[in-house]
Amino acid sequence: MLWRKFNGDPIELPIIDAVENAIRRESEKGYHLKVCIGTDSQVKGSETEFATVIVFLREGHGGFMFIHNEKTRQQYTIKERMLVEVARSIEIAYELCNLFTQYNVDMEVHADINTNPHFKSNDALKEAMGYILGMGFAFKAKPEAFASSSCANKVVN
Repeated sequence: MLWRKFNGDPIELPIIDAVENAIRRESEKGYHLKVCIGTDSQVKGSETEFATVIVFLREGHGGFMFIHNEKTRQQYTIKERMLVEVARSIEIAYELCNLFTQYNVDMEVHADINTNPHFKSNDALKEAMGYILGMGFAFKAKPEAFASSSCANKVVN
């Protein structure tokens, strides 16, 4: 997987090493970190673009993020697409969770799914919540899921 910083600079290291370096660097500066992982997607013609973000929050001092983009021609229903977004976030969260435990960093998985039943994405809420919580991760949905609904959304739009 190719990752980059928000400014576009590529991350040359494997993502686990880049995240560990970031945690060490920020901890040495005295920051307490929290990490939020989320994915959003956008259908553009026959392609669907997914963006997964790892958002590092420095308590009271802003934050930064790592970004991964991917495009596919696979067609999805809205529910399928929401669950693929969640699966992509969980994949990264699972890869990094031991690191977060080791460094005592709180982590949440954010789903770009509306809690209001009047929105189509709500059809996937129960499955997404069960999937994330079943993996042992903290779960946030809209409007609190800023990693997916704001940060990743900016990348795909």
